[in-house]
Amino acid sequence: MNLKNGVLKYQTISSSPEQTRALGKKIGRLLAAGSVLALRGDLGSGKTVFVQGLAAGLDVPDTCYVTSPTYTLINEYPGRLPLFHVDLYRLNEPLDMEEIGLYDILRENNITAIEWAERLGDDLFHEYLSLEFTIKSDKSRKINMMAHGSAAGSILEKM
Repeated sequence: MNLKNGVLKYQTISSSPEQTRALGKKIGRLLAAGSVLALRGDLGSGKTVFVQGLAAGLDVPDTCYVTSPTYTLINEYPGRLPLFHVDLYRLNEPLDMEEIGLYDILRENNITAIEWAERLGDDLFHEYLSLEFTIKSDKSRKINMMAHGSAAGSILEKM
């Protein structure tokens, strides 16, 4: 873990989907209301698998199967804190963000995990945890985490 330009960074390698889920679960247990996670990475890089673990860490019931909201755009799951799983893969225009209610979700005390967050630009959030997933092999993923803000930084410090 290191601090560069005021941004706390941490890198890990996941050797399996189970390890990616475990990382998500660990982070989910540390999150506070209003937390935003910006998830970046190619198709199949582990973003949804991570969110499955995140849901477990937020005590989302096992009866709620966490899937990619590629076609629904936003899935909501009940838990210790409500989890909104957003997938922006199919959106191109910033105007769509208002139409799908993303701005309203971000103003509430939810946990919001946004796949393809790069489509929002860099200045939408003041405080967030960014995770970039890179495919290394069939099962191995490099995960770079960057904390933007003190609350997100405290999550990485506890890792």
